[in-house]
Amino acid sequence: MNSTTLKRIIILFVSAPLLIFLSCSSKTPEMVDGKLMPCPKSPNCVSSESENTASQIEPFTFHGSPEKAWSVLKDSIVEMNGNIQDEKNGYLRATFTSRLFRFVDDLECRMVSAKGVIHIRSGSRTGYSDFGVNKKRVEELRSIFNKMKNK
Repeated sequence: MNSTTLKRIIILFVSAPLLIFLSCSSKTPEMVDGKLMPCPKSPNCVSSESENTASQIEPFTFHGSPEKAWSVLKDSIVEMNGNIQDEKNGYLRATFTSRLFRFVDDLECRMVSAKGVIHIRSGSRTGYSDFGVNKKRVEELRSIFNKMKNK
């Protein structure tokens, strides 16, 4: 076996797992029947609209002006280095990128003004498990949101 063949074999064995991993990538989330996209069965997503208790999380709550709450939510996302990608009619989608591997996670928010609630979903685009990263992100965002809304 010559060195060129050996290099090709090494590249194949290094590339194959990466390609398989990336093929598990999900699409960008979007609203489904007026609600946030459901979480997949894999443990890499949390949502306040989830019917699955494993991925369920409480929505954000607010009293008073929905406009102020929405503004505080956006400021909280930016404070956490999130990038707001889309915003329309009480719906917001932002992305967060991991420092080490540059994985992109999606955050969605949907306001229900009459109930004083902001539903939230955070999910990984790639991989099977997120090791609790999305839940931790939502709880950190909730903490920042609650501090900022009470100023």
